[in-house]
Amino acid sequence: MAEKDLAPELTLERVNVAPAQTWNRLRTNDITLTVPARGRKGDVYFSLPRLFEGVECGMGREVTDWVESQAKDARYVEVPRGEKREEPIVVAVGSGDVADTGVLVRAGAEATIVVAADAGEKDGEAGTSASLVRIIAEAGARVHLHEYVGVGAGQQHLESVGISAARDARVDVRQYLLGGGTVALGFACDLAGDHARVDLGCRYHAGGTEVLDINEIVRQHGRRTRSELSYNGVLEDAARKDLRTTIDLIHGAKGAQGNEAETVLVLGDDVVNKTLPTILCDEDDVAGNHGATIGSVSPEQLAYLADRGLSRADAERLFVRALYEDALMHAPCDEARAVVEAGAGTLLDEEA
Repeated sequence: MAEKDLAPELTLERVNVAPAQTWNRLRTNDITLTVPARGRKGDVYFSLPRLFEGVECGMGREVTDWVESQAKDARYVEVPRGEKREEPIVVAVGSGDVADTGVLVRAGAEATIVVAADAGEKDGEAGTSASLVRIIAEAGARVHLHEYVGVGAGQQHLESVGISAARDARVDVRQYLLGGGTVALGFACDLAGDHARVDLGCRYHAGGTEVLDINEIVRQHGRRTRSELSYNGVLEDAARKDLRTTIDLIHGAKGAQGNEAETVLVLGDDVVNKTLPTILCDEDDVAGNHGATIGSVSPEQLAYLADRGLSRADAERLFVRALYEDALMHAPCDEARAVVEAGAGTLLDEEA
């Protein structure tokens, strides 16, 4: 038996856990994953500064510990006070790669961070890749986070993000989840300071028997903080998607507002779609809203497109194509564009 077949494995039980445990009968509260557990005996490992230890990450402590044990090294980037960094901070993750990254954006500074998990398979074999990104945004900082995930059909990818935002900090997040055997993404943002804000837009596509598991948490500690979470996705064939979103309006966060909305287009009879939006509230002077729209292409839309010579299949392709075109349009670097192009296949090469 080959040595690679003897690589030890570890079961991570109940990760991507929602803060409020509900709907146990439907099994929507978490996911269990099996990951490699390679030893690092003899390696010299650089760890992140200890200030990152207090940053909550979306997939939970168990995944954080596993990434720290498996990453060959940790990468620390600091953006100086008041500086606008023009070049994006790119975290490129291939098959079998595990990345541990910490970014400190000093007061008044601005930075763009890109996570690009590609579809390349090494020597034709499937693997598990992972990225752990922890970000601290000091007062008045501006953070732009782009996550592009498009791994192979036989691959598994874990993506865990944690952000702490101080007073007047602004965080905007674009997530494009473009397929993979199993993709698990966790995001946690603590709006710790007054007037801090996060705007998150997630677009996803899953087909075949792909599994997509998303857990996103925003904790609003500061006064007059704001969170805007938007999700838009397409599910085909027998794909499975679980989405858990939690807006936590914590005692003392007077004047805070949080909104969450999702739109899901279902294009397969065997699709499994579970959405668990939750708003937790321990303060009276706050506002929180959530909603979800789930359905297929309407008969009216099909009739409209049929009058213009498009079949049902053509119409459905339009929605998928639009998602990839949007991802390509907003790709901030070559690594992100490569993920989109690999995931789209020939879709974007078709004649208009």
